[in-house]
Order: sequence, then C-alpha cells, then structure tokens
Amino acid sequence: LSWCIYFVLGLTDIADGKWARQSNRITSLGTFLDPVADKALIGSAMISLSILNRFPWWITCVILFREIGITLFRLLVIRGGVIPASKGGKLKSTMQSFGVGFFMLPLPAWLDWFKYSFITVAIILTITSGYDYLRSWYLKR
Repeated sequence: LSWCIYFVLGLTDIADGKWARQSNRITSLGTFLDPVADKALIGSAMISLSILNRFPWWITCVILFREIGITLFRLLVIRGGVIPASKGGKLKSTMQSFGVGFFMLPLPAWLDWFKYSFITVAIILTITSGYDYLRSWYLKR
C-alpha cells in the first residue's frame, strides 16, 4: 500500500510539472516549492523505512543532509533569482525516487543488489549534484 501511495504521488508530481510547462504557468514559487515537495516525499519515505530497519540510516542521513543543505542554500541566494534544477539534480531525484521505492517493495533477498545499485547511484548523484550547485553559484557570483 505504501508503495502505491508513493507511486501515485510521484505521478501527480510529474503531471503537475508537465501541466505547468504546457500552460505556461511556471512561477518562481513553484520552481522553488516543487523540489521541496519532492524532498519531503523522499525524505519521509527514507525516515519511515529507516525506522522500520528496511533502509540504512546512514544513507538517510547523507541524502537528507545534502537536501536540507542545498534547500537552505537556495533560500539564502534566492535574492539573485531562483536557481533552476539542473539535469544532474533531476537525474538525482529520479534515482532517489526509484531507489527508495525499491526498498518499499517486498523484493526477494537475491534482488538486494538491484535496489542497492539504484541507491548507490542516487548517493553518488546526490553528492556530485550538490557540489555542482555550489560550484555553479560560486562561478556566477
């Protein structure tokens, strides 16, 4: 049931973004809040799974540290305009979503490599895209 809810919420996020772009209703507020909502969904799922001992706490901490840090950073520099999501950031979010989603499913133990492969790529992208955000801002200031 939790995976179904998670999946539906992910689809509504995709549909909302597509609708905003097609109807030319993209706003600075929406550009900022959409990734915050994504982080809240993924973060709450990781925390819940970690509490149930179905997801490693250290991964939850690494990802949440980066996500909260970059969100606070974006708030601080918002005076210079909204920092749009990068392709790396979007790929990171996709890998996080799939990686966390696979941990929700009752997969057999022999498929552990599969879910850990996704989440490993997500961790690498989480760290590198965070670095890229900071580097991009530093070079443009």
